[in-house]
Amino acid sequence: MGAMLVLSLETRIPTVGFKNSGYQFTWHIGEYGAAWGQAHTQFVRSLWYGAVVTIVTLLAGYPAAYWIAFKGGHHKTTYLFLMLLPFFVSFVIRSLAWQFILSDDGIVIANLERWHLLPQGFHILSTSIAVIAGIAYNSLPFMVLPLYVSLEKIDRNVVEAARDLYATPRQVFRKVILPLSIPGIFAGFLLTFIPAVGDYVNNDILGGPNTTMIGNVIQRAFLNDQNYPLASSLSFILMVGLLIGILIYARVLGTRQIEEYI
Repeated sequence: MGAMLVLSLETRIPTVGFKNSGYQFTWHIGEYGAAWGQAHTQFVRSLWYGAVVTIVTLLAGYPAAYWIAFKGGHHKTTYLFLMLLPFFVSFVIRSLAWQFILSDDGIVIANLERWHLLPQGFHILSTSIAVIAGIAYNSLPFMVLPLYVSLEKIDRNVVEAARDLYATPRQVFRKVILPLSIPGIFAGFLLTFIPAVGDYVNNDILGGPNTTMIGNVIQRAFLNDQNYPLASSLSFILMVGLLIGILIYARVLGTRQIEEYI
């Protein structure tokens, strides 16, 4: 974090350049405008992917967390372990597995075409759907765990009191459980949205030229082009934008809530 901050600030304050180990460090605030001009499309796309991934993981993770918290009984730890078990495998290996599953001749697409459930020539790899699916799958535990903690903290006596007052199951969920689980939803949002926006591995493996995210631009600028002013400017813009989201969360729910659920 410190190294990234130093490199980011190198393009912000005008001063005299200096040489160190063959590199010349200069300070130009204009790099930020140039960086935004070159990568604003990837910024917007990354934010969009992050938002969609967050919604998908919430829709998939909330029922799972709810079932474990309220229906898991004495086997809650076992269910959580089983959910996390696939994530003992390398992040890259999991993404490569999705590449195999979603490929044109993979186990899913090929069989669905054979059963005439998909049109011939249907293609999903190298599309936004493939990238979002890969990121959502890898982000799911970061949504489920805070939700589970939030739901587990709900006093069961409050739920029983609502039922004793003849509230329907839907009313109990809407009026009691859902409002009390909002801190977990926000915590899951932070843990899911922030890594999803900066992700570049899933796009490298599952995406194509039209799905490039800001993480891919930063990676290539640093490692391939060695365009450090551009890469550091993009990193700083991304970091500040995500930091604003964290500050808003802390302002609304307080830092204690962050410590409890993250």
